[in-house]
Amino acid sequence: MEDTQDEEVLQEAKPTKKQQFLQILKFTGFSISAGAIQLLSFSILYEWTACLPWWPSYLISIILSVIWNFTFNRKFTFKAANNIPLAMTLVLIYYAAFTPASVFGGDALEKLWGPDFGILVTVLMMVINFVTEFVWDKFIVFNEKVTDKIIRIFKRR
Repeated sequence: MEDTQDEEVLQEAKPTKKQQFLQILKFTGFSISAGAIQLLSFSILYEWTACLPWWPSYLISIILSVIWNFTFNRKFTFKAANNIPLAMTLVLIYYAAFTPASVFGGDALEKLWGPDFGILVTVLMMVINFVTEFVWDKFIVFNEKVTDKIIRIFKRR
């Protein structure tokens, strides 16, 4: 009986196509603003001051953009007020996988293509980040069904 009620509540809460489209637009807008922060901070560190190699410039700039993006997408795009520490942990898990892959992969591309392509490599990593993070955020981080299951698992232990 309880499972049937849970399914009914989830079906009622399912967003309409218009709401889903608006969610994608909001995520895109906030991601563009985070991307601007990332590109500007990367450019200052890598291109303008030339004091850091590609990978630390990229790492610092991605951390700044993640903080910005998480804050605004949680509040405005997904309107998730549920367990913020869990959401942050899930975002950290995503970036624990994505960041090393993009840092090492991007650094390898920058060395292969040359320093003149540093911005292009960064933009490529940003596009990959945009797509994969949207999927992760929508279906894992800000999905109450998933986060509630995670919480129940840890409460049982």
